[in-house]
Amino acid sequence: MARTHYLVLPLGLGGALALTAAQPLPTLAETQPGLWEISGAPGAKLPARQCVTNVTALARFEHRTKACSAKVLKSAGSRTSIEYSCGGAGFGHSEVEVITPRSLRISTQGISDGLPFNYVLQARRVGDCPKPAFAAGH
Repeated sequence: MARTHYLVLPLGLGGALALTAAQPLPTLAETQPGLWEISGAPGAKLPARQCVTNVTALARFEHRTKACSAKVLKSAGSRTSIEYSCGGAGFGHSEVEVITPRSLRISTQGISDGLPFNYVLQARRVGDCPKPAFAAGH
């Protein structure tokens, strides 16, 4: 039986998301948090399903576990360009294209832990995040 793994991409302090919390990006206005399937990540043979609390977090996928500062370079039509810096962990530049409110293409490049990265992700919203299971005590 295949096991499904979920990751939660929270709104981090000092992260790229702080920017959008105050000013939502018009490009991503129709997208929704939830369970997103991500394909195209380096080294991943199968798409990963991730619980995303803020869709803008996908723009800094390479540094999703780091505290980063960010700025929007351009947001027009269906595209948004974001540049971010994560201190000693590296930096990146991402272009997010909204194909539909449930489908995104993310081109990202930069430096992560001293090494270059450059790849394209496909992200597709597949539903709501699973509810946490609570164990009943006796």
